[in-house]
Amino acid sequence: MSQPQRLTIVKPVSEAASEHATVGSLVLVGVNHTTAPLEVRERLAIPAARLADAIRSLAHQPGIREALIVSTCNRVEFVTIQEPGPTNPSLLRFLNEYFALSSGTIEPHLYEFREREAVRHLFRVASSLDSMVVGEPQILGQVKESYSVAREVGAVSTTLEPLLQRAFSVAKRVRTETQIGSSSVSIASVAVDLARKIFGNLQGKTVLLVGAGKMSELAARHLIQQGATSILVANRTQEKAALIAGQIADQISVQLANDPAAIACTTEVIPFDELLSQATRADIVISSTGSEGHIFTRAHGQQFVDRRRHRPMFFIDIAVPRDVDPRMNQVEGCFVYDIDDLQQVAAAHLADRSRESAAAEIIVSGEVEKYHQRLQSLDAVPAIVALQQNAETLRQAELARAAKRLANLTPDQQAAVDALTRSLTAKLLHPQIVDLRKKSE
Repeated sequence: MSQPQRLTIVKPVSEAASEHATVGSLVLVGVNHTTAPLEVRERLAIPAARLADAIRSLAHQPGIREALIVSTCNRVEFVTIQEPGPTNPSLLRFLNEYFALSSGTIEPHLYEFREREAVRHLFRVASSLDSMVVGEPQILGQVKESYSVAREVGAVSTTLEPLLQRAFSVAKRVRTETQIGSSSVSIASVAVDLARKIFGNLQGKTVLLVGAGKMSELAARHLIQQGATSILVANRTQEKAALIAGQIADQISVQLANDPAAIACTTEVIPFDELLSQATRADIVISSTGSEGHIFTRAHGQQFVDRRRHRPMFFIDIAVPRDVDPRMNQVEGCFVYDIDDLQQVAAAHLADRSRESAAAEIIVSGEVEKYHQRLQSLDAVPAIVALQQNAETLRQAELARAAKRLANLTPDQQAAVDALTRSLTAKLLHPQIVDLRKKSE
């Protein structure tokens, strides 16, 4: 197997400025839950409403041909196709300017992958092998959503298009051929697992879901399974909150129909403008909105505890940027867990999935090799086409020179001469074409 391209992990991009990229160089730069703390990741996080603008801005940077940004609670990654020449400084400049952050804030946490290793990383991300919870199913959908946005703004074309399609196929193959996603594990399920461990069980507990996204829906499903008896839903858009509450009610009905001994659970929609006044009803608050500021502050926490007569209140914040001010932990009776705290709970799932992860890694490695070989074969195509076109031009010229001597031939005889010259040309070119293909490999 050929050696991978140079790989830099947690290395400032500026240190790589002397390296030279190949034509249409693939460069992936980012941060994730292993290289950057939450306070850094949340400053780089891009809300869904701003993703199109961010991708468009990145794609318009000098020297960048194509661009994609993947922004989730655990990672922000910038995938680019760059012009040939020294490492393009536009990407680092974009990060500094778009997020209004100094180089010293970002660079110590960045990793960088190029060419073959960038392909490998993208395949692993789509297959959920690089996730905080290995095997969680949400990441593939998040990458697909980023791809759709990038296509809409015209930032994905001849190079990233086939690469991303291949990444989706690899992820599907990993899911089909391994058991890595056999159990329903996600950030939401880990959050509920943490809540269960805190209380012993969730029976008789009231849970408030803030945000009506996929995370809230998944959290609700696990909450019902764990015996929560009251679920409150709040979202800025009342219709979405009602939709989530309705889906939860349907799940409860199905569960009761299948298991008459199951604990009944009620659902209720809380108007978002009443969130702070109604939050004290909840023992557990699971928050996952796309807000860019804290919804719950330290002062709110003190008010909650006072109104609850010092009964404890647990906040599980799975939003990036965070919805809950971490200083709320300073309030006696308030306990706050954020996305990084969930890593400790998620670690328990890794051992169970190590064997399946190994099988998935083998699939990814094989797919990376196939993709690399395909790129190499494509490199030979222009030379082969040019060789064939040149030979055909020479063949046609020789036939034109001999046209007078061939004028007395019948149409069938002229067709035979044409076929003979084509055959001879193909046979003469064959060794050269084979040699070109071998060299490309």
